[in-house]
Formats: sequence, structure tokens, C-alpha cells
Amino acid sequence: MSTFRDLHIAAGWFFIVSNAIVGGWAIAAQYIPGLRHRTLWWATAIAQLSAFATAVFGVVLVSSYDRELDQFHALYGFSTIIAIAILYSYRTSPFIKDKQYLLYGFGGLFLMGLGIRALFLD
Repeated sequence: MSTFRDLHIAAGWFFIVSNAIVGGWAIAAQYIPGLRHRTLWWATAIAQLSAFATAVFGVVLVSSYDRELDQFHALYGFSTIIAIAILYSYRTSPFIKDKQYLLYGFGGLFLMGLGIRALFLD
């Protein structure tokens, strides 16, 4: 059990820190064109996909080891996945065309906040 719990916590911290980094990078890239690299989008994808890894480790913890689940922890955890889907759906919207870096910047910081909230509910 401790292995999956450790994996879940480590994945959660990776999710929080990586989304903070790419969120700040994307906001800065809105105003500093030199920061606009393809690497930003790869890093953003990795940061956001880590939410799914964190969720999988959490589901294994709850289903296989009869771990008690705080309902708000699950709410904030799974809200991150919904938020990622919403961010992704807005990426091609006409009114966001010139603000895509801000969308993903503030979106990354929002996701970081959801992760922090979920982490400290345990």
C-alpha cells in the first residue's frame, strides 16, 4: 500500500510543480515572444497528463487497498481532469486566438491550485 500511496503523492507533487512552471512560462510567453517554443506545449501536455497518472494511482489505492477516500479529495482530484478537458476545448475558439498563452498560463495555475487543494485535504 505504501508504494501506491507514495506514487500517488509523488505524482501529485509533480502535477502541482509542473503546472506552476508551465503556467508561469505560458503567461510570460504572452508578453515575451522569445519564450514561445514548441517545448512549452510539450511541457504543458506532460504536466496536464500527469493528472491522469495521479488519478490512476489514487483509484488503485482506493479500490485495491480499501483506503478511505475523502469526498472533497476526489472532487478536487477529478475536477482537474474536467478542467483540462475544458482548457483543451477552448484552444481553437476564435475569441481566444491571440490569447492562447494566457489561457494555458492561467489554466496551469488554476490546475496547480486544484492540486494543492486536493493534496492538503488528506
